[in-house]
Amino acid sequence: MAFFGFGRGGVLDFRRVETLAKPGSVYVSEIVRNQVADKVDFALAPTAGLGKGANWLWAWTLAVPAGSKKADAAEKFIAWATSKDYIKLVASKDGWANVPPGTRTSLYQNPEYLKVAPFAKLTLASIDAADPNKPSVQAVPYVGVQYAAIPEFQGIGTSVGQQFSAALSGNMTVDAALAAAQSLTEREMKRAGYIK
Repeated sequence: MAFFGFGRGGVLDFRRVETLAKPGSVYVSEIVRNQVADKVDFALAPTAGLGKGANWLWAWTLAVPAGSKKADAAEKFIAWATSKDYIKLVASKDGWANVPPGTRTSLYQNPEYLKVAPFAKLTLASIDAADPNKPSVQAVPYVGVQYAAIPEFQGIGTSVGQQFSAALSGNMTVDAALAAAQSLTEREMKRAGYIK
């Protein structure tokens, strides 16, 4: 993000970076507005003429465990954290451009948000174009867009991420990281019975 903010980054995937913003950090929208606004535009993911792009469709996946001793409080929190009031609270503290994107349909009809979020229409178009049942050009044996909706996905993602981190830090080669990631993924998929 630092390279991007100083005009040295060619492409920044806003779909991912916006979800990485942490309290107290600089939001992508602030970097765009204050540092490189005159050099930035937004576009949907390329499709190579195949009709399907890499749309991002994610979920907050808020749930209350069955054994929770505070289920009522958790349900109230979930209702609040997904409410229009929460969106208004974030807007009042951090500005409309910094409210959580993709959370409420009404956000994309809000003139205050649309005025300060040049990425809003494309975000909504990307969400609308995502098809979890047919996520790629070729048929795949799973449901999901960016992720496969299988219980093993999170663990595989963590393990693969650790291999890539090792490569980025110079502790292993890129080829070794890719081979290890492929191997551990195949092992987990076989263990789960998805492949023989």
